[in-house]
Amino acid sequence: MTQTARLNTARLADLPPDVARPAYDRKAMKTGIVHLGIGAFHRAHQAVYTDAVIASGDLWWGIVGASLRSPDTRDALKAQDGLYTLAVRSGEGEKLAVIGAIREVVVAPENPAALVERMSHPDVKVVTLTVTEKGYCHDPATGRLDEKHPDVVHDLANLNRPRSAIGFLAAAIARRRSLGLAPFTVLSCDNLPSNGRTLHRILTRFAELVSPDLGAFVRDKIACPDSMVDRIVPATTDEDRAAVAARLGVADAWPVMTEPFTQWVIEDHFPSGRPAWETVGATLVTDVAPYEAMKLRLLNGSHSAIAYLGYLAGYQTVSEAMADESLASYVAALMDDTTATLTIPPGADVEAYKRSLRERFRNPALKHRTWQIAMDGSQKLPQRLLGTIRDRLAAGSDIARHALAVAAWMRYVTGTDEKGDAIDVRDPLAADLAAIARSAGGDPAALSRALAGVEAVFGTDLPAEPRFVTAVGEALVGLYRDGARATLASLAHG
Repeated sequence: MTQTARLNTARLADLPPDVARPAYDRKAMKTGIVHLGIGAFHRAHQAVYTDAVIASGDLWWGIVGASLRSPDTRDALKAQDGLYTLAVRSGEGEKLAVIGAIREVVVAPENPAALVERMSHPDVKVVTLTVTEKGYCHDPATGRLDEKHPDVVHDLANLNRPRSAIGFLAAAIARRRSLGLAPFTVLSCDNLPSNGRTLHRILTRFAELVSPDLGAFVRDKIACPDSMVDRIVPATTDEDRAAVAARLGVADAWPVMTEPFTQWVIEDHFPSGRPAWETVGATLVTDVAPYEAMKLRLLNGSHSAIAYLGYLAGYQTVSEAMADESLASYVAALMDDTTATLTIPPGADVEAYKRSLRERFRNPALKHRTWQIAMDGSQKLPQRLLGTIRDRLAAGSDIARHALAVAAWMRYVTGTDEKGDAIDVRDPLAADLAAIARSAGGDPAALSRALAGVEAVFGTDLPAEPRFVTAVGEALVGLYRDGARATLASLAHG
C-alpha cells in the first residue's frame, strides 16, 4: 500500500492494528445532528464524543457538517467517505484513531437551501455550532446582535439564502415550524460568556426582525443550553499530514492534531432529545457558568496573553513561549490574579487546574502557533480578559498584569512587530485598528488612548476608568520602550 492511496471505508481494514477505527455500521447511521462550522476543533472535540456514543450502539446521532465559508474541509473529506484521523499527541507519543461520526459535509455558500433542508429533516434533534466569536454577528462588548452587520442585513433581506449561522438557524426554525416539525435544540460550543443565553438573545432578536411571530416562537420554544468546551487543537500542517500518512500507510488530507486532555460541560436542557454524551466523558449540569468562567478566564485569557506577548517576543508556538521562564512566571501570576474573580465549581481544585494548564501549554508535541491564537482578538478580549479586569477594578485590586496583556494586543494590531516586520493581523476590525494605529503616529500613549476608545471592544465604561487607561497606557509605553522579552524579564525579577 502506498501513501498515494486515500483513507476511506474500503481501506479501514488495512490500517495498522494500533489505529482505532469505527466498528459500527456507518451506513445505518441516521443524521441526528447538524453542525455549523466544521473546522478542526469540532472534529477533535464534539465529533469525537459523538463518535463514542455511536460506537456504543446509538446510531441516531450521525453528523452532517456545514462549512459556512470555504469548501476545503468538504473537498478533503468527500473522497474519504467523511473519515479522518484524530492524532492525540503528548510527550509520551502519539495515538491515532479514525473518526466516523461525520456522514456528510456541505458547503453553505454553494447551495444555502440545501443546508436549510438538512437542518429541517425530521431526524435532526440538535444543531451545534463552532463558528468562532465573530460568527455570531454580535457586539462582543454587549453580547447583542449587530443589526448593521453586513451578513445580518443580507440575511434579513434574503432569508431563503442566508450567509450567517444566525440566518441559517432562523431559516431552518421557520421552515421546520411551517412543516409542523418539533424544534431542534441549538448548542453553542464557542467561547462566548453564557454562550447559550447569548445565542438565544441574538437569535431571538434576529427572528423578531424577520417577524414578531417568529421572534416570539424562538423566544418561547427554542432551547439554547450553555456549554463549555476545552481541548487544544492546533492548525494541521503539511508536516502533520505526512507524519499521519506514514503511520497509516494511506494519505489523510485533513487529520486533526490535539492533546490528551478534553472537557465538555453541558447544561442538560434538550427538549427534543440528545446523545448520551455523559456516558462518554461529558459532564451534564444545571449551571455551566462557574466552569465556563474558570476556563474562559484561566485558559483562554492566559492563552491570549501568551499569544500576543509570545508573538512579540519572537516565539512561534505556545510551547516555545512557555519555555521562557519569565513569560511562564508571568502566566502563573496572571492566573493567580484571575482566580480571585472566580466562583469555583463544587469539588473543583483550582490550583491543580492551573498547574495542569501550564503543563498543557508546555506540551512540545503540540505546535500551537501564537499567530493562530492571536486571531480575532477584538472579539476575544471582552470575555477572556476584560471581564476579569472589570471585576478586579470593582474590588480595588491591581490590574497591571492583565493590562500588560491588553497592551500587547494593542502593540500587535498595529501590524508591525518589534523588528519592524509586518504582522498578518486577522481580525474583523483589522482595517479600523490599523487606521487608528496610523493616526497615533507611533506615539504609544496616543495609541493606547485611541484603541481603548473602540467601543465594540472596551464598551463605554473602561475608557472612562482612569485606572484602566493609565495601567494599559503605561504597559504599552513599556512594551515600545523595552520590548516584550525585557518587559517580562523585568516583571520576573522585579
